[in-house]
Amino acid sequence: MTLINPVWTSLLYLAAAVCFILALKGLNSPRTARRGNLVGAFGAALAVATVFFSVKMDNVPWILAAMVVGSGVAAPVARQVKMTQMPQLVALFNGVGGGAAALVALLELAPTEDHWVRVAIVFTLLVGAVSFAGSAITFSKLQELMTTRPVVFPGLPTLMGAVLIAAVGAAVAVVFSGSLALALVLLLLGLAAGLLLVLPVGGADVPIVISLLNAFTGLAVAASGLVLGNVLLVVAGTLVGASGTILTRAMAAAMGRSVAGILFGAFKGGSTAGSTAVSDRPVRSSSPEDVAVLLGYAQRVIIVPGYGLAVAQGQHTAAELALALEARGIDVDFAIHPVAGRMPGHMNVLLAEANVPYESLKEMGEINSEFRTADVALVVGANDVVNPAAKTTAGSPIYGMPILEVADARQVVFLKRSMRPGFAGIENELMYEPQTTLLFGDAKESLAKVLSAVKAL
Repeated sequence: MTLINPVWTSLLYLAAAVCFILALKGLNSPRTARRGNLVGAFGAALAVATVFFSVKMDNVPWILAAMVVGSGVAAPVARQVKMTQMPQLVALFNGVGGGAAALVALLELAPTEDHWVRVAIVFTLLVGAVSFAGSAITFSKLQELMTTRPVVFPGLPTLMGAVLIAAVGAAVAVVFSGSLALALVLLLLGLAAGLLLVLPVGGADVPIVISLLNAFTGLAVAASGLVLGNVLLVVAGTLVGASGTILTRAMAAAMGRSVAGILFGAFKGGSTAGSTAVSDRPVRSSSPEDVAVLLGYAQRVIIVPGYGLAVAQGQHTAAELALALEARGIDVDFAIHPVAGRMPGHMNVLLAEANVPYESLKEMGEINSEFRTADVALVVGANDVVNPAAKTTAGSPIYGMPILEVADARQVVFLKRSMRPGFAGIENELMYEPQTTLLFGDAKESLAKVLSAVKAL
């Protein structure tokens, strides 16, 4: 017996789908992201409740127990994770989604004789398994449980090709035979394909692959909706697949590279993960007091936050420094590169957490023309996104990547731990220019020293 008739079920599914669309719209801006997240969560809760009251379900106690266990694990993890670890959390949740879709498809194989449904099942199995295994590797790389550099070995392209051919063969066999054993073989081949797809990716490319795998999970969920005959799953999965694809293309464009180049670049040595050698070339270094004088007597300062700021958790100190400078009548803005931090929007959220006004967060296209009017550009923990090699050095791993035009400022100050290069593994010639000075140390500690010196002026 069900409590909701089909008409009300369709209307509630429609309402949930509208919530998902409004959630994506809200997530488009830091100002509306929190509301968008709440609307999306409400839509998901509405969808789950509708399923419970519109379908005659078996094993309800087991389902409820699984939900309690899953919520009990996910909720504290999500609340305690640091902002710098958000990409890892996204990778974990994404992998779980792909794995769940694959398992659901596997369970639905036996009851069906429809070949078209089996096509949807093998698609869900393969793509879900690729997403699960690939997400596990990206999580391990970002969490530094394994090397963050590309992992390649002789014969990798050949092995990858053989696995894909075998997976296609197994998929065709499952469609015509409905064999559970062959489906398990397909599942294992999908897991192997996910491992081989992500192992050669390293450095700054890893977050982009997370976004791509997120799109894969969306497609797997949409296909599982076809398997289960659930329209809302098709809609929700398609939304995730489409938004993940758009985000992947946007991130790749921000890096000045193609998605294919990111996935297969390591096969031919084109990955952005280069040298980690520390340069011993002479640079001009300064004390916190010297930097404070530069900042304190400027009229226009642009702060460029990077991953080093996020790792050091220096966002609150950077916000305090901006307030101290503004109290002296200095115009201060934050310049945000599209991939600042590790994912689009990552730096915006981090600075919003420190109560930096949205009006002070300016995207690359808006701020780049203003660097030429800036007295000081303060680069905190960023490197590749301000490296002029992206414009001047053909053949550089980052050549063609849009950058923040920090070199146009009258004075440039880098806050860095050392002369170790960024993810791209190449030197930043801007650090050796006459208008550039460096303050070495942890980003948060350096900002705190500069802040104290500014207040003492």
